[in-house]
Amino acid sequence: MKNVAILGFGCAGYHCAMSLRSEGFSGDIHIFSDTDLPPYNPMLTTYYAGRRLPWKGLFPFGSLNSIARSLRLTPHTNSAVKRLDCKERLVVLENGTSFPFDTALISTGARVFVPPIPDLPEKNVYVMRTPNDAKVLRERLDKGDVKRAVVVGASMVGIKVAELFQRAGCHCVLADLAPSLFPLAAVPEVGEELAGRVEAKGVELKFGVGLSAIRETPQGLRVVFGEESLPADAVVLAIGTRPNLDFLDETGPQVDRGVLVNERMETSVPGVYAAGDCSSGYDIQSGRHQVIGLWANAGYQGVTAAGAMLGHPVSYPGTLLHNITHFMDMDFIGFGDVKAQGEIIRWRNEGFFLYAVRREGKLALVNIVDNHIISGVIKSFMSRKFLGNCEPISPMQRVILLRNGLNEDVIRLLENTELEGGLIHG
Repeated sequence: MKNVAILGFGCAGYHCAMSLRSEGFSGDIHIFSDTDLPPYNPMLTTYYAGRRLPWKGLFPFGSLNSIARSLRLTPHTNSAVKRLDCKERLVVLENGTSFPFDTALISTGARVFVPPIPDLPEKNVYVMRTPNDAKVLRERLDKGDVKRAVVVGASMVGIKVAELFQRAGCHCVLADLAPSLFPLAAVPEVGEELAGRVEAKGVELKFGVGLSAIRETPQGLRVVFGEESLPADAVVLAIGTRPNLDFLDETGPQVDRGVLVNERMETSVPGVYAAGDCSSGYDIQSGRHQVIGLWANAGYQGVTAAGAMLGHPVSYPGTLLHNITHFMDMDFIGFGDVKAQGEIIRWRNEGFFLYAVRREGKLALVNIVDNHIISGVIKSFMSRKFLGNCEPISPMQRVILLRNGLNEDVIRLLENTELEGGLIHG
């Protein structure tokens, strides 16, 4: 292997390149990106838009020039990949140039999903994913002319965008077809709990409504949900993302939403790997392939891909679905399968609310409101269980849980130790 091509240079691509160099690879590493920006964290974009983070704070690994120098990379920027020809081993760019490769990593990430709405206005409709998205919305907020805003999508991004408008003094409506907040991570009971707290902050919520149109009028935008129409000066679409894989053809690897990979990040095409938000890796809870758009997951996958390229005995078993977000002075953490059925554990301690589902001796789902400190302990415990490690919560972890709002009865229930009198529904 003399020539490595990394398509897309985000968290996964950076960690792959860094690991290749740290493991002694001395060949050429070419990176291909449709922008000239360095790797950025999409979840930090709302912080920049809200003036809570400087521009440089979006780029945790430094500038592209400094990364390219330190890792001896050859960047090809501002031209998207048009085609990955796995048969001829060529990366073909939109600008017409092509480059040969011996080994390739597909790490092109994901883009915002924009629904196919007819005649979608070009002005005053925004998305939030990239630094440029954040810059555009920040400039609009700085004008101070947004009095009414609608955010479509009760997602982790949607709630943080709604917070931007709330902090700017705008009347904001957060709408979603789902019946409650965070439908992919929070059970309805927890979603309703959070909804009450969000409404108390002044954000109007509308659930069970599907977006059907956004229309321009002389007075501004009209956002149509079925029979209802809402006025808006600005609309933000935060409905979800889709992997960036339009450049793949019949010579490329197998795709199921994302590029299918094994525990070594290998695809169905020898010598071609995938990592990050465009890959479909293992969910250790279900054992199925799934796109898991998490920053840490992308980094681990990139490191694993580098090791596999070098022939090392690496293996990344997958990850547990989880979401952690802070908004409007509250926290939400969700682990596991939001549709899980089983024994329910509820625990309240002042503002702290824990909701868990236990199934077949394992925690299948945990939702936590306003207690992020215990999240690492619970994620570690759940992950070990799904990977076959039956050890209980360690004494040190137990101390962390006890000091941060849980009691021994709840901890024993989380460990699957039955109590006389059954489950706690406090």
